[in-house]
Amino acid sequence: MNLFHLAFPVHDLDAAREFYGGVLECDEGRSSDCWIDFSLYGHQIVTHLAPEFARQTASNGFDSDAVPIPHFGIVLPMDDWKVLAEKLRSKGVEFIIEPKIRFAGEVGEQATMFFLDPSGNALEFKGFNDFSLVFAK
Repeated sequence: MNLFHLAFPVHDLDAAREFYGGVLECDEGRSSDCWIDFSLYGHQIVTHLAPEFARQTASNGFDSDAVPIPHFGIVLPMDDWKVLAEKLRSKGVEFIIEPKIRFAGEVGEQATMFFLDPSGNALEFKGFNDFSLVFAK
């Protein structure tokens, strides 16, 4: 498997450390006074301190939801997705799109949930019963 790398701005590294390390339980890698590496399910994400970066949010209507753009996240096996959804609820994470199933009974059936980090970066985590259907048409 190839690893994905994503670097993105945050307004506060301590808040990022608490959210990604504490709430999402990502292992912390290298860091400095202006960035922190985290392992998000084995993929490298890097929070870069950029308090002047004004997070512009936009959305697209999809399946009666306002899906935030941009966003990022991980596609998980369905059982892992369910465990994560419950863990996030227990930690008081506020969802902007509550955990739910999309395309029920159709090709590409998936679970999804959206939430924001403390800097307003949108994350989506998906769950699939069958990874071979992730790109199914």
